[in-house]
Amino acid sequence: MKREAQPTLSVEGQYALDHYSSALKAAEDLSAVTIRNYLSDLRQFMAWCEWNFREEREEPSFAPQAVASPLLIRYRTYLQTTLWLQPSTVNRTLMSLKRYFAWATKTQIIQYDPMTIVKFVPKEATLPRHLSNEEESALVAAANAIGTLRDRTIITLLLHTGLRARELCTLTFKQEHMGKRNGTLRIIGKRNKFRDVSLNTTARSILSTYLFPSEKTQEALTERALGHLITKYARQGHLVDVSPHDLRHRFGYRMAESVPLHRLAQIMGHDSSLDTTKLYIQGTRRDLQQEVEKIAWT
Repeated sequence: MKREAQPTLSVEGQYALDHYSSALKAAEDLSAVTIRNYLSDLRQFMAWCEWNFREEREEPSFAPQAVASPLLIRYRTYLQTTLWLQPSTVNRTLMSLKRYFAWATKTQIIQYDPMTIVKFVPKEATLPRHLSNEEESALVAAANAIGTLRDRTIITLLLHTGLRARELCTLTFKQEHMGKRNGTLRIIGKRNKFRDVSLNTTARSILSTYLFPSEKTQEALTERALGHLITKYARQGHLVDVSPHDLRHRFGYRMAESVPLHRLAQIMGHDSSLDTTKLYIQGTRRDLQQEVEKIAWT
């Protein structure tokens, strides 16, 4: 079955759609675009039902009373495995159907809501932005070429410590603890949890020439200003859409190549769950492509 943009419905199906359309416009505080999307999703489902009904029963017209949970689960599978829609699109459709059948139950058009047991599909985890070696080099080169000592320090620390934007913006010299061959930053992270971030040679070297202002000087950057700072050097390096968090992700990806997951979670400040940390060990499409190319017969 090929899906049309505006599939034709039976007289009964169109009546059911128009009935719901009138209810949405009269009783719901919804935008015209939202209503249009709800009705489009419902029309597609109704058309799919009528197409299936032609093979199963004498009366192919859509009727909400004829819809049971197994049929809705079959439609969810159809969206996933036949149309290959993204999880977010499938879930948007299911939400539209949930609203429709909840309304039909409330208005006593049907006695039981068949969507009650139908679950949404799991969403694919969005992998953090992964700066390449070339992008990192371009960003650092831009900061070295036109940046102040403060700006070079900020970019170096983000790349070599994985600090969050807020953690860096509130950093003071009192949080620095330096030794001859080691160093740490005492960081106050999310939910006011403390962690010690180890400093490598590069981070210790840049901090030896720049001290972050104390909390009394009011010279600390805001997170918004930090974003503008990173954008400035990204543009200078001919990079697009680079944020402070992307530099944190770069650190996370590089560390994940050699650091055990539980240690990486400690370094990144992911104390409550390893789920976020696991994103750094998942290969990007580029990573996976490079791996399979290793066994190509070329």
